[in-house]
Amino acid sequence: MTVKITAQMVKELREKTGAGMMDCKKALTAVNGDMEAALDFLREKGLSSSASKADRIAAEGTSYIHVDGNEAILIEVNAETDFVAKNEGFQKLVKDLAEHLLATKPATIEEAHDSKLANGLSVADEISNAVAKIGEKLTLRRFEIRTKTDNDTFGPYLHMGGTIGVLVVLEGTTDEQAAKDIAMHIAALNPKYVSRDQVPAEEVEREKKVLTEQALNEGKPENIVAKMVEGRIGKYFEEICVLDQAFVKDSDQTVGAFVKSTGGTLKDFVRYAVGEGIEKREENFADEVMNQVQGK
Repeated sequence: MTVKITAQMVKELREKTGAGMMDCKKALTAVNGDMEAALDFLREKGLSSSASKADRIAAEGTSYIHVDGNEAILIEVNAETDFVAKNEGFQKLVKDLAEHLLATKPATIEEAHDSKLANGLSVADEISNAVAKIGEKLTLRRFEIRTKTDNDTFGPYLHMGGTIGVLVVLEGTTDEQAAKDIAMHIAALNPKYVSRDQVPAEEVEREKKVLTEQALNEGKPENIVAKMVEGRIGKYFEEICVLDQAFVKDSDQTVGAFVKSTGGTLKDFVRYAVGEGIEKREENFADEVMNQVQGK
């Protein structure tokens, strides 16, 4: 009796092995739906190699920017080691993914994984195939797409080959160098917002509360604490708002003043630092090599 291969069966096998969707379906079909036999089938074919890497930490990798006319994308793809991040195959994968995602514009990372490439494979399957070839866990972590008009300018900047990626949208000017200079500044100083009006009110109030307590703990009279807090909150905005920061290429003026001198307006920016927020595993390199030698 022929067993019907369901999408749930394919999903289960894929989760167990990390193999591509089509490979899982072929394996289940070949063994008439027997899950254990399908696992062996994939192992024999060498297609389940990515499964053993599923629990590894991929905190290295690269960011990449692809610009196509009035559209641009900033993408981050992670690998386990910096060595693989420099691999030609890995870099081609990142470039291909960026071009595909900008063309198809998925709304979420889940949609991105399910979207089909020109070769008929899903993004998830393409990454699984790359894992098998390259030998490390690889993940498409995030992406942001931005648009502009012919009167605006993108400022793309990749620091040290992509360890930090910044994409700036400068409206009302076509000064590409100015846009890139702003992107370099953002890479260096890591602001959170464009301007003060973007900072959520609750974040400002929380900071004011902390600053008030600090001033009171310093023994300052209550009647001057409020003025002190207003002065210090200005310093806080200088730390988190790019327009308030001293421009790295000319500390005598703020970024806001520099932007104004271009005749444009800083509309938006996206900044990725590769691996930020991912808890990196701390391992002794010598022990890791010994474990590999001993087959652990």
